[in-house]
Amino acid sequence: MTSSPIAEADRSRQGLAAEAARRRTFAIISHPDAGKTTLTENLLLAGGAIRAAGQVRARGENRRTRSDWMKIERERGISVSASVMTFDHAGLMFNLLDTPGHEDFSEDTYRTLTAADAAVMVLDAAKGIEPQTLKLFEVCRLRDIPIVTFINKMDREAQDPFALLDEIGSKLALDPAPLYWPAGSGGRFKGMLDLARQSFIPFAKKGPDGEQGHPRPIAFRGNAITSYLDAEELDELTDNAELVAGASKPFDVQSFLEGHMTPVFFGSALRHFGVDELLAGLGAYAPPPKGVAALKAGEATEVEPGDAEVSGFVFKVQANMDPNHRDRIAFLRLTSGEFERGMKLKVQNTGRQLSVNAPIMFFASDRELAEQAFAGDVIGIPNHGILRVGDSLSQSGTLRFAGLPNFAPEILQRVRVKDPLKAKHLKKALEGLAEEGVTQLFRPTLGADFIVGAVGQLQFEVMADRLANEYQLEVIFEASPYAEARWIAGDKADLEDFQGKHRMQMAADIDDQPVFLAKTAWETGYVAERYPKVAFARTKERA
Repeated sequence: MTSSPIAEADRSRQGLAAEAARRRTFAIISHPDAGKTTLTENLLLAGGAIRAAGQVRARGENRRTRSDWMKIERERGISVSASVMTFDHAGLMFNLLDTPGHEDFSEDTYRTLTAADAAVMVLDAAKGIEPQTLKLFEVCRLRDIPIVTFINKMDREAQDPFALLDEIGSKLALDPAPLYWPAGSGGRFKGMLDLARQSFIPFAKKGPDGEQGHPRPIAFRGNAITSYLDAEELDELTDNAELVAGASKPFDVQSFLEGHMTPVFFGSALRHFGVDELLAGLGAYAPPPKGVAALKAGEATEVEPGDAEVSGFVFKVQANMDPNHRDRIAFLRLTSGEFERGMKLKVQNTGRQLSVNAPIMFFASDRELAEQAFAGDVIGIPNHGILRVGDSLSQSGTLRFAGLPNFAPEILQRVRVKDPLKAKHLKKALEGLAEEGVTQLFRPTLGADFIVGAVGQLQFEVMADRLANEYQLEVIFEASPYAEARWIAGDKADLEDFQGKHRMQMAADIDDQPVFLAKTAWETGYVAERYPKVAFARTKERA
């Protein structure tokens, strides 16, 4: 007896939903120097993806880190580009999205967070919540992303853990729920207590051979504890554990998923302590992919991970990950269906159809062919300018997910190439970097100079470095007469009237949208008052 098509479809949907339920797609956010990149490396180590932090199993040259793969990142010890790392562990598929910590790259971080289902917030135990942490947290809150907290560097002198919990509660309006409790800090750091299991996890500094060598957990109430804690330390940890049990709300998974509570882990990423527990916590508590709001043929709908149609959205474009091949990769977060290599997908806004014959699974800058992928996974699609940030892809081409925003830049500069014969090459390179979101590009209506916009000065330095290394272009940045850029919108007649009277200050962005370049913030306000029928926007949706 054959099963009905409805029963087959139902089984297929259940299978797709079960595969999606195995996925844990999360981002790591922090203030610079909190230890985010070190934690990323050690999560890969804990997940079995690498043998030692900085070295990929059975892959070519060793590198200082795997998530920071750009030359400028390795030289400066900072992350300036989001990267993706995928690994299997304990029956789950983890997609780790490493984000830039530097505030000048907040736009790249924002776009990456649109692809994450949860975030790990890394705090320096000595510094607590720093300004950039606060900014990134606000982005997570805007997107309703649940947050796991990892208090790092406990092997250095740290603030009182109760003070850190109070800071999380007061500054972030989150209920902190510690799952572990540290025994001391700095030179006195002896390990931590698993509050639920009442077992003690001893800490050991690196031995002379460089191995971590942390002893196995022991019963907190047993006699073996005296090998690690003296009577005074034991009394202090016992008292603190009782105090935190009475003062903190017990961890509630639903409250965490709704964004009201954060589970708190302690450790030292550099010493690979507390990292295994964090990874286990992500597997147990971080949410799998959920339904995503979309428009289907103009009608509002919800795309579920178990839906049969393959769909997803592009949240990042990266060029020249492999300098030898001048490649251009679009990062696609899948939202539904079972993707298979060779499948045809349509771009919603252009109607173009792509045969995805060489999809990529990422390991930072390393890659391998993806034969199949499910909702929650991130795959790379090689293309030559067809795909852009904010594009929606699906088999039917009728699904449109919310576009990703561009933010008005805070610094505007002119850019020119030292060799005038390479002006055409400069145009192509600037457009490529603008499509990636490294910087924003404005072409004035009058004049030949390009105006480049960025959130901070470091973006210009990264841009100059990439132009030199990837495009062999030596460029000069010069002061621009403009202080602000605003996208304008309104009725056609009103826009034409405004643009005609302000032709000297009009420009077009990478999408050929009209932009008004103001010399001062006062001028922006003055012009907006004079032209109430024209909207002057600080953000623009890319789709």
